[in-house]
Amino acid sequence: MSAQDQIKETIDANDVVLFMKGTKTMPQCGFSSRVAGVLNFMGVDFADVNVLSDDDIRQGIKEFSDWPTIPQLYVKGEFVGGCDIITEMTLSGELDQLFETNGVTYDKDAADKIRAANA
Repeated sequence: MSAQDQIKETIDANDVVLFMKGTKTMPQCGFSSRVAGVLNFMGVDFADVNVLSDDDIRQGIKEFSDWPTIPQLYVKGEFVGGCDIITEMTLSGELDQLFETNGVTYDKDAADKIRAANA
């Protein structure tokens, strides 16, 4: 199976997927750590794909999304963005709306705490 096929299969099989450096419990870069931390804190059930364990996936995800950096977040098959975009969406409440629209379970109180801490 090609890297592109593996990526598509992973995205199709999971409501929320984070392609990241490291894992959700052991991120290996600050940007991946920030996005995984937000998702973990908000109680989002997400699949993590460690791009450091497979060079074909690491390069393939950049081609798949036409986005040059990692991490990359997908919700219900759609590319959402990287660290800066996810941070902005979290602080503006747009991430909450995206999860609600797509039926993704998350902790609204935790999301509100993130915003309060960054106000």
